[in-house]
This record gives sequence, C-alpha cells and structure tokens, in this order.
Amino acid sequence: MSDELIAITVLWGFVFIYSVMATMDFGAGFWSMIYINRQKTNATTIANRYLSPTWEVTNVFIVAIVVALFSFFPGAAYTLGTVLLIPGSIILMLLAIRSAFLVFSHIAKEYEKMLTYISGVSGILIPGLLISVLPITHGQFVEFSEGSQSLKLTELLLSPNFYAFFGFAVTSSLFLSSLLLADYSKQAGAWVAYDVYRRDASFLGPASFFSAFVIMITLRVEANWIFTKMMEDFLLLVFSGACFVIAGLALLVPTDKKGVKGYPRLAVISIILQYLLASYVYGKAHLPYIVYPEVTVESGFTDPASFKAVFITYIVGFSILFPGFFYFWKLFMRDLKHSSQNTQE
Repeated sequence: MSDELIAITVLWGFVFIYSVMATMDFGAGFWSMIYINRQKTNATTIANRYLSPTWEVTNVFIVAIVVALFSFFPGAAYTLGTVLLIPGSIILMLLAIRSAFLVFSHIAKEYEKMLTYISGVSGILIPGLLISVLPITHGQFVEFSEGSQSLKLTELLLSPNFYAFFGFAVTSSLFLSSLLLADYSKQAGAWVAYDVYRRDASFLGPASFFSAFVIMITLRVEANWIFTKMMEDFLLLVFSGACFVIAGLALLVPTDKKGVKGYPRLAVISIILQYLLASYVYGKAHLPYIVYPEVTVESGFTDPASFKAVFITYIVGFSILFPGFFYFWKLFMRDLKHSSQNTQE
C-alpha cells in the first residue's frame, strides 16, 4: 500500500469516526430540545446525561481531521480551505453557538428552555453543513482558473444533490442518536424514554434510507463519474442495505413476556456497519480525487519524511487515547448503576 493510500485511509477513518460520534451528539441535543416539556418521559434527562460527557470527546476527532488534512495533504488543504471558506465559517459559528448555549443551559436555569432550543436547532444544522463538503469535492461547484479556486455558491445552493446530502445528514443524525439513546434508556431502565426513542428510530430509519436513495439518484445526474464507480461495488451496497433491514427487525422483535420490544444494541451495531460499508464504497469511488478533477491524493500529498513522522505520532497518540475512549464508553454506556441513577420510573 502506498504512503498516499495509507494517509487517505487514516484521514477517512477519522472522518467516519467523527461522523458517527458527532451525528449522535448533535442528534441528542435536538432530542433534548424536543422533549424538554415532556418531563414524565425522562427523554430529556437521558439525552442530557449522554450529552454532558460526549460533546467534549467528539471534538477530539474534528481536531484530528484538520491536523491530518494539513499534515498529510497540504496541497489539498489549500484548495479545500479556499472553497470551504464560507461554509466552513458558518460551521465554526454554529459550533461556537451550540457549545456555548449547551453549557449555559445547564447553568442559567431561568433561561434553560431558550438556551436548549438555540443549541438544539444550531446543532442539527451542523451535520448538514459538514456533509456539504462531499458534493463540493465532486468538482462541479469548484471553478479552477489560473492556479486559483473558487466556490460556485449559487450553483451549490441550487443543486438537488446538495439538499439530498443535507437531508441525509439531518435524518441520519436523528436516527443514530435515537438508536443510541434507546439503548442508553434500556440500560438505565427508563422504559418510557426507551419507548419514545425506539419509536423515533423506527420512523427515522426509513427516512434516512430514503435520503440515501435520493443521493444516489442525484449523484447519477450531477456526478456520474462517482455513481458509476460506486456501482462497481454494488454487492457491498446490497450488504449495507441488509444491515439496515437487520437493524429494523432488531427494533421490532419482542424481547420478553412483558411486551418490551427491541434489541437496540444490535440495531446500533448493524447501522454503524451499514454506514461503514456505504462510506467505504463511496470513499473508494472517490479515489484518486480529493477535489475532482484537479486535486488528487498524489498531487496534494506531503513529502515522505513528513508523512512518516506524523504517522508515527498518530500511532503513539491514539494508542494512548483509544484505551481511554474505551473506558469512557464502558463507563457511560455499560455501567448500569451509573446510567440508572435518577432515571428509574
């Protein structure tokens, strides 16, 4: 495997991890807002307990993505930094608003609802804007001329493919977060909240799948080069769809004689596997381009000595961090005593 391929695999791995963790995080903030006036369900309590520690951990990976991009692909970073100036600035502004209002909502109790509404709405917009990077990299919205690049913002905002990606990001955020919060509620024994989130996941799953289907249709029209290459791995896309079916069944199967339905942990694992397969097909089809058709992994790559130094640093750093992340997950997702505190019905 070439150095360029190793580097882009590492970068794509960070993107995938962040996309899963962030969508769950942003979605949980939205559910906290939606159910803030329904205290008897404990749904907001569950969402807030999940949000409190995870939003800080999630931000580790967005830093890792930026550092990896500038370290491994400085040539591509210049192009992306130029064309993403406007959407990137909006994303940073929303991240700042969401983080600040999320913190203050737990301190200024007299303004808790207003602050929660603002952080919830701003948070759910962030995944849609983040995923807008993907249609931009397809090339039709970037103008290359005399060594400079510029974003065709008007054409982007008129693109059905952009809104298909945006809708997919929003529905996926709500779907993944509702699945995880259903699992969290079940661990906590908060059965009313569990029924609420399981119901939400059952509704949003098909919506997310339909959004993915719309993406494929619009890709065929607006970026046929990547659609054609994705169809070369059609079997993997079928397996991805099968994972979605397994997750749907896992939410509907009765688990005991008391009428409780669903295996949310199995559904979460199946959906993450589904997204992993689909993202692999998309990422493979995108190669060798970072921004089609001018910037490739080879043209944007750093020098070999810098790559080896940064790669070794990442190996050492994440060999230290990942055990901590695992312990964090065990503490907040598997510790029944911790998760059930103050949530028993």
